[in-house]
Amino acid sequence: MDGFKYSVDDFFELFVKELEITPSLHKYYKFHAKDKSYNFRKAYFIQRLRYIADHVKRGDKIFDCGCGYANTAIFLTLNGFNVYGSTLEFYYDEINGRLEYWKQFGDLSALEINYENLFDDNIPDESFDVIIAQDTLHHLEPFNEAIVILSKILKKDGQLIAIEENGSNIVQNLKLFKQRGNKRIISIYDEKLKRNILIGNENIRSINKWKKEFTTNGLTIDDDSLEFIRVLPPQLFGNKSIEEVIEKEKNLKNKSALLRKYFFFGLNFVANKNGR
Repeated sequence: MDGFKYSVDDFFELFVKELEITPSLHKYYKFHAKDKSYNFRKAYFIQRLRYIADHVKRGDKIFDCGCGYANTAIFLTLNGFNVYGSTLEFYYDEINGRLEYWKQFGDLSALEINYENLFDDNIPDESFDVIIAQDTLHHLEPFNEAIVILSKILKKDGQLIAIEENGSNIVQNLKLFKQRGNKRIISIYDEKLKRNILIGNENIRSINKWKKEFTTNGLTIDDDSLEFIRVLPPQLFGNKSIEEVIEKEKNLKNKSALLRKYFFFGLNFVANKNGR
């Protein structure tokens, strides 16, 4: 993160101030009420954004695929990156209002965000140095077609940064099975596009399944990039600092492969195209 105007912690503090004046964001982001889970949520937020910041380099042109409310895209643009974001989320209409808030902290002219379907394949080949897929891969279906498109729009030495849920997590799998059963892929009608689209219904995968999917389509997951995060419950944050808890989780991850594989919630990795 050398050379960043705003650190992740700086950005988070400004983000919380935005939430104080933007009630429409409260339901999605639960940081406005500083309850007992505040530090638990904050730790997850900052760890994932730090991971992204640590894996981009100055001069990268970035595609934020499934950018949602555009937090990551805004953070990177404020720090001097050229970012293109796309989303199919209903809250796309909230983004322009957000940009008005964030313009007071820096130039956002290098940020473009559109409502569009990746499968329309409108992006020229080899357009981006980096693709960020944050909570996005498990929604892309058919995935084999999606990864072909993503690989194609990456430059020859590009990389994809994935921020995902750990598909081997026993607790999360039980929760999702209760919610959706085995219905991992569904069709929904998109009001803006005026057509049905397929979507992964929280179709999370294990790291081994991601490796198989990526390797088949020309991208190689870097084992050294693998990061498992979030295992301790909110109650264990107590009076400890967030950094203390993060360090404790790192120690647990290193001590127990079984704990790491089956009980850590978050999974981050980088996939390279032709070796970056």
